[in-house]
Amino acid sequence: MKFQNRRLASLAAAALVTSLALTACGGDDESGSSDAGGSGGGDGTTVTFIPKNLGNPYFDTSNAGGKEAVDEFGGSYEEVGPAEGSPDGQVQYINTATQQGRNALVVSANDPDALCDAIGEAMDADIKVVTYDADTNPDCRDIFVNQADSAGIAKAQVDLIAEQIGDEGQIAFLSAAANATNQNEWIDLMNEEIEANHPDIEVVDTVYGDDDDQKSFDATAALLQKHPDLKGIVSPTTVGIAAAARYLSTSDAKGKVALTGLGTPNQMREYVEDGTVTAFALWNPADLGYLAAWTAKALADGDIEGEGDSFEAGRLGDYTVGEDNVVLLGDPFVFDKSNIGDFDF
Repeated sequence: MKFQNRRLASLAAAALVTSLALTACGGDDESGSSDAGGSGGGDGTTVTFIPKNLGNPYFDTSNAGGKEAVDEFGGSYEEVGPAEGSPDGQVQYINTATQQGRNALVVSANDPDALCDAIGEAMDADIKVVTYDADTNPDCRDIFVNQADSAGIAKAQVDLIAEQIGDEGQIAFLSAAANATNQNEWIDLMNEEIEANHPDIEVVDTVYGDDDDQKSFDATAALLQKHPDLKGIVSPTTVGIAAAARYLSTSDAKGKVALTGLGTPNQMREYVEDGTVTAFALWNPADLGYLAAWTAKALADGDIEGEGDSFEAGRLGDYTVGEDNVVLLGDPFVFDKSNIGDFDF
């Protein structure tokens, strides 16, 4: 099964972004990183990125893309956030950014509701709020930059696991946090897709690794012990799929239990090359952060307000704000042994 990627050219730029990703945030440092001086040069637009958690390779890459964009338009970039993915941990950083009078916040929400009061205070202070990767409720932000259409992401993962297990047998989901908005939506849509079009596939379990490597590794082991007839695992989270692949690669289940989901090439390359994983999908996280930063600038500059408005997003070109104030990056892309060596992020 092959899928078209609308921005293969922009994926090549991820190689340039990777070096930034190594310094975008420290693994256990909850203070994050920022450009010195607060207001920066150029147009002075101040943008604070608040990922679900620091030290996460996915957000290292996406936020490095955000920094790339902010550097391009001459603003000031800052990245802060909790060491572990929790809404309470994010609230304090939203509050601090509000007190500092930043122009825009770019937030990947750990919960659709729990951040709304803090975000509301930021918006009352005329700070523009963009969500990316994982959304809040729509009235708690200005614009959501969505990595891909949720139905498309779900279908891509179902198609991959169906192809890998011969369209029949037991599968399970290894998710991030139980209250992660995007994870839950994708899993709901995957269940609907399976029920409608794959009658011989049975979903037997959904477990949560909280986007923690060791928890996800242990959850994979527990799944295999609990379900000895399991034929496949779908993990729609980059931390989860890498941890599951690490477990499977040295277990008796290697080559017997299929694994797919959403991952980055650098995390998954060794597992594709050694045959643990056949194929997986993802958008370009560097482009996601890059687009979110340009969206934040367009809001802060007053160039866009909501649905129907268009803006220019640097090397990615022009975008239009869609229904429910959503900007869509593009389609998911499938990585396998034939192409994974072409990417570096």
